[in-house]
Amino acid sequence: MFPGSIVKPGFNPLAAQTSTTTYFYYLYTWGSNNNGQLGLSNTTYYSSPKQVGSLTNWTQTAGMFEAASAIKNDGTLWSWGWNNSGQLGLGNTTSYSSPKQIGALTNWLKLAGGTYFCIAIKTDGTLWGWGRNTNGQLGLGNTTNYSSPKQIGSLTTWLNVTCGGTFTVVSKTDGTLWSWGANNTGQLGLNNTTYYSSPKQIGALTGWSIPVANFQGSHVVAIKTNGTLWSWGANSQGQLGLGDSTYKISPNQIGALTTWEKGSCTSGSSFFISTTGTLFSWGKNNFGQLGIGNRTRYSSPKQVGSLTDWSIISGGDDFVNSIKTNDTLWSWGYNAQGQLGQGNTANYSSPKQVGSLTTWGLVGNGSTFAMALLY
Repeated sequence: MFPGSIVKPGFNPLAAQTSTTTYFYYLYTWGSNNNGQLGLSNTTYYSSPKQVGSLTNWTQTAGMFEAASAIKNDGTLWSWGWNNSGQLGLGNTTSYSSPKQIGALTNWLKLAGGTYFCIAIKTDGTLWGWGRNTNGQLGLGNTTNYSSPKQIGSLTTWLNVTCGGTFTVVSKTDGTLWSWGANNTGQLGLNNTTYYSSPKQIGALTGWSIPVANFQGSHVVAIKTNGTLWSWGANSQGQLGLGDSTYKISPNQIGALTTWEKGSCTSGSSFFISTTGTLFSWGKNNFGQLGIGNRTRYSSPKQVGSLTDWSIISGGDDFVNSIKTNDTLWSWGYNAQGQLGQGNTANYSSPKQVGSLTTWGLVGNGSTFAMALLY
């Protein structure tokens, strides 16, 4: 704890807040760093968490391929790492190994990263995009790259955003779900494989709450307000959780449970937590990234252990970091660049605690690196 902070254990900056309590977090990173994506002013790899600067006001992070963006509690937006397509939003294509502020605005609320692009929502409900746009993933009606934020349409009702490798999915406050970008495996959920460079509504149903994709993936898993879970897109690894390996071009319900609450995806796997705190995974498992003690691929949900204390989950490129309700940090899967934070480069097929701290607040992964907030 540090002076002036008021911290609620288990606080999730992405959730709707019901009080004016101020939360302060240190930012830690680890893993690969060839393009400065750890934000540590160097390109050295680290296999255990390292603090980024000395500031204590970080509230949210988003990983991309060897790049990262983050929001501070003053509403400012920052980025660092690789910038070949302007994905840092800084008006250029220069890479940076330490955080740089994007513009001077202080009303950034939520953000998500694709492979080489970023999509963000402001406090006024408007939607913005920047970076690579060769598949129309920015939703701007064209395929032009942009190195600074551009508003997507004029609506002010955008709620939750997720990005795949080259596509975007966003929910609105009215419960509708929208998508655009690449669609070769039906990842837009529009019942076709046509690419779109502007937002298209997924079906006519409402009740959509939280869409989840991976910044290098081509599938989507989404939670509805009734607690049901749905998926579509690429499925060669069984990542849709539907018991097969056939890609789907429209949403299909996963099982019959109505207790799904939050989740994350890697490029070929899915991880979701129920309201009881149990964790389930399915899909690709060649590095043990499903966390179930083996390397067997599964096309339907499998429970990770028997514990019911999982709180926050984040998937990278074939690896996972997760926080429990006691605010401890755990990781498993691929670890060749030290992205599991275990002080080594060994792969793990079941959850292993990262250090002994009990003050982790949020975790987010990039391609082969990780970011976490510590209070």
